[in-house]
Amino acid sequence: MMQQGSDDDTEDVSLFDSDDTNTRKPKKGKIRHPLASFFHLFFRVSAILVYLLCEFLSGSFIACMVTIILLLSCDFWTVKNITGRLMVGLRWWNQIDDEGKSHWIFEARKPSAQGKKSSEAESKIFWLGLVICPIIWVILAFSSLFSFRPQWLAVVIMGVVLQSANLYGYIKCKVGSRKNLTSVATSYLGKHILQQTLAKEDAADS
Repeated sequence: MMQQGSDDDTEDVSLFDSDDTNTRKPKKGKIRHPLASFFHLFFRVSAILVYLLCEFLSGSFIACMVTIILLLSCDFWTVKNITGRLMVGLRWWNQIDDEGKSHWIFEARKPSAQGKKSSEAESKIFWLGLVICPIIWVILAFSSLFSFRPQWLAVVIMGVVLQSANLYGYIKCKVGSRKNLTSVATSYLGKHILQQTLAKEDAADS
């Protein structure tokens, strides 16, 4: 049963039905979803390049700003809804229950789903792109602030917020799944130790 609104909100992800028929374990260096891997980096890298090369590409601040915002929006939607599920088996979203309360859901594919396991190459591409690009936007934010370019500050802050939101969501998915595994292991060991203790006591009484 899915848990809602806690740090342990992890659940098996059904992902895409087309992947269900593939039961072979992927090779470590093989990219199973090249299109998803490409677009995972394309929008976020393009937004940074447009920002850096804006003065050379166009003299219009409005045109550059709109282009960057569109690229950032496409990146946020793509990473949140597609590439995270395909490349690393993680997803997160917000859900409103019948009482109108908001719940943040963080899911991770179960380790037992070997047929859907992501390759090492895809995992590296996903996490490197997810971590490095927000760091670049933070650097650009400080650069914009100290170089007295306040007109760009709103655009850069949007880049930081949107990409940091995805980073935070997927870290919650990853950490939550590890917590679940740890709690299961701890529970199993606790039961095992308790059974051994009771067995010894029964043997001593007899």
